[in-house]
Amino acid sequence: MASVIFRSSPLTKTGTEPRLKTPGQVLSPSTCSPEPSRFNFSLGDGSAFAFVFGFPFPLALALVLAFALCTSWLLLPSQARAEAQTGAQTGAPTYAQHPAALAFVAQLAEREQLSAAQSAKLLDTLGQAHFLRSVPPLMLPAPSSTAKNWALYRSRFIEPKRIQAGVRFWRQNQATLKRAQARYGVPPEIVVGILGVETLYGEHMGRFRVLDALATLAFDFPAEHPRAAERQAYFQKELAQFLLHQMPAQRLGSYAGATGLPQFMPSSLVQWAVDFDGDGRIDLDNVKKPADAIGSVAHYFQAFGWKPGQPTHWPVQIDKDRWQQPENEDKATLLAPDILPSFSAEQMASHGVTVKLPKTGDPKDRLALVELQNGSDEPSYVAGTENFYVITRYNWSSYYAMAVIELGEAVAKAQLKKAP
Repeated sequence: MASVIFRSSPLTKTGTEPRLKTPGQVLSPSTCSPEPSRFNFSLGDGSAFAFVFGFPFPLALALVLAFALCTSWLLLPSQARAEAQTGAQTGAPTYAQHPAALAFVAQLAEREQLSAAQSAKLLDTLGQAHFLRSVPPLMLPAPSSTAKNWALYRSRFIEPKRIQAGVRFWRQNQATLKRAQARYGVPPEIVVGILGVETLYGEHMGRFRVLDALATLAFDFPAEHPRAAERQAYFQKELAQFLLHQMPAQRLGSYAGATGLPQFMPSSLVQWAVDFDGDGRIDLDNVKKPADAIGSVAHYFQAFGWKPGQPTHWPVQIDKDRWQQPENEDKATLLAPDILPSFSAEQMASHGVTVKLPKTGDPKDRLALVELQNGSDEPSYVAGTENFYVITRYNWSSYYAMAVIELGEAVAKAQLKKAP
């Protein structure tokens, strides 16, 4: 079995340490907000703009302002930016004597039948975790008055810088992408789309200590969140994975605890990460050698039911006159299952939606009507296939899935052009 290493930390897993039992099952490797909001950028922490301070002040200021316009850095409160740079904020309280943390370790030790020495090691690691005051507010959904806007959300990801970076990534890793498709059935544009949306191909993998972020969300998740109990339980399971698999305390990632080029949560590292370059270790942080990240993303999609050769979605035509009739419930009926494929093309047609299937399309395929709101403008609609649904298992958002798909398509088209 390949060992898991952590390139950003001097503490590495050698493969000789005893592995403890694996609890739970991952639901999603990425924990970005499920719908567009003021914080829904998969851009990490914007660490790249420290370089500008070597320039004279006027130029540095101009560069900072320009860079800020195209990243999510300035969307984080100032305290979050400070914590992102330092990992654990100096003087912040730890969880060494936190009652919930102590009870958590005791329950974990009992459930996993850990020895006294193993329990003490877990407690020692958790005691190093610092409370990050800025993190809980970042988990709150946008105010209900904030209108979702697919056009705005799309513009954050399908833009020249990201497409150009994607072209470079594709060309540099073309053989690996083809090999991943051959083994797992997932086309290069989907893998490239994921890595581009998540971390801009490794440029923004996060600067929060994962241990701090997970502990904060496991024991101090914001009670005002509409699904606080469910989300807190999720982060406790992720923290358990982090501790049981002895991941280093200095491991860096996002404010939600996701790490590496694909932003995998700890449980995803355990279950879906693969040694795709055959060097005997799994390294998802290596930007220069991203084979493991490429293979791991493709493996994840295969595990969740990716169907090779099936498109992700089809265009549709809506019978607006029919939908606007009094007491018409066609739209409500089609949107009731959310993005779970539940209707055939014929069934959708009976509710006023014509799916524009090509001759090669299978009319028996299950589809979902995907609605993408555009603020005050009319929504956009597509018919999502089962592969569209698989992408939403990576991040539970139809907006996210469409951004991944369209970024991948844009990069695929651009990389076919002759290199300068």
